[in-house]
Amino acid sequence: MGDQRAEPAADFVGVPDAFQRLWTPHRMAYIDGEDRPDDDGEQACPFCRAPSRSDEDGLIVHRGELAFVVLNLYPYNPGHLLVCPYRHVAGFTDLTDAEREEVGVLTATAMRVLTEVSAPHGFNLGMNQGAVAGAGIAAHLHQHVVPRWGGDANFFPIVARTKALPQVLGETRRLLADGWARLASPAATPAGDEGAR
Repeated sequence: MGDQRAEPAADFVGVPDAFQRLWTPHRMAYIDGEDRPDDDGEQACPFCRAPSRSDEDGLIVHRGELAFVVLNLYPYNPGHLLVCPYRHVAGFTDLTDAEREEVGVLTATAMRVLTEVSAPHGFNLGMNQGAVAGAGIAAHLHQHVVPRWGGDANFFPIVARTKALPQVLGETRRLLADGWARLASPAATPAGDEGAR
């Protein structure tokens, strides 16, 4: 029978096998809660800090009067946007009527921009109110606008808690900001649709 000794595990590190791997170590920061603030105050809130940065550094696509649109740092799909009021409030019912209206208008515009830039087949829209409902940053309300394509959900998120994204956030932000500027130009506004901006 020959020698049955097991070889040290280190000898097998990097040995090719039949699996192809997509490494997404940046996701571990989200899973571990690395970027979640320790408290729910404005000083620690990433949605309160983002507007003080440049659009590129803050991943901001559009700045409105009462709310802004920013890329999700840990997107479910390419172009996953968040519509946030500037004011640090947790609940939808805490918004003023004007803030609620602008969040709605920016959400609709985000859908139009994403449709022009990347032609999704559909969207998921939603707000997670409170940590128990899945809000990663529960203290600052944010509306998710997630573009969806046929076949974009596969075994990666289910089996490996991994999502393969074909584009880096900076490039996605640039494409969306450029698309937003095109749609917001007076020539792009359909007659009778002035109130939609």
